[in-house]
Amino acid sequence: MKQGKTKFYLSVAFGLIGLLFFSCQNTAVLVDVNQKIDQLKWNYSDKVRIPIKVADTKTGYSFYLNLRHTGDYKYSNIFILVHQIGPGGKKISERREFTLALQDGEWLGKGSGSLYAYQICFRKNYHFSQKGTYTFELEQNMRDNPLLEISDVGIRIEKDKD
Repeated sequence: MKQGKTKFYLSVAFGLIGLLFFSCQNTAVLVDVNQKIDQLKWNYSDKVRIPIKVADTKTGYSFYLNLRHTGDYKYSNIFILVHQIGPGGKKISERREFTLALQDGEWLGKGSGSLYAYQICFRKNYHFSQKGTYTFELEQNMRDNPLLEISDVGIRIEKDKD
């Protein structure tokens, strides 16, 4: 009898652990990808390319720039060209400025060691026009080429909360 109860309790425990594990998966995130910038030198020609598959055109999405730089980054902002290439090849480009520091030089990102990390929203409630594969390209658009002290760049796209 004890062995039967033990098996029952173990089954329930593993079931709850499995349920907890699967319920923690964030299905609201369409993509959250970062690419390392080689030798902390981001050249104009080194576009960060991120393909994503879109199956839902009725849901609104929020877009975030993921960025990490060292404490030696010499600007308080960054300009980035965001290119979106749709399934039919249509390209939409926009130039965005992201503020990284206050006027007194204090970084706005989360610091860890000598790196500062940002996740900055730049588009809300966006609806994709059609299903299919979209490619996002992130291109640095500062005067310096290469732009120094950028560690990695990426994008996060998630479903808007109702």
